[in-house]
Amino acid sequence: QVELVESGGGSVQAGGSLGLSCVHSGFIYSDYCMGWFREAPGKERWGVAMIDKNGLVVYAESVKGRFNISHDSAKNTLYLQMNSLTPEDTAIYYCAADPCPIWLGLRPLYNHWGQGTQVTVSS
Repeated sequence: QVELVESGGGSVQAGGSLGLSCVHSGFIYSDYCMGWFREAPGKERWGVAMIDKNGLVVYAESVKGRFNISHDSAKNTLYLQMNSLTPEDTAIYYCAADPCPIWLGLRPLYNHWGQGTQVTVSS
């Protein structure tokens, strides 16, 4: 059974940084792609960063150069380091995983989701 548990959200002022963690279990990491998604009020959930099974990393244009996705296999944990945050980054952030038999990229079509963690950036 796939399980994803996010942590690390919170409130920060614009220009600040936050780090998110997603501890995962129930699958072999190298057989899955994983990503971070966000959903702001009134907006569609969409990906901000993902890693495919071959280690290819994709970022949304809006976060390139500010966010960094990484994975620690020893800890079964996916990370998202977020720097230079702006109020537009305010959202619920979700960790997701999928066997990705086809390329999913940043589309919210992943089969497995965490519970989400709130990130609030004040101006």
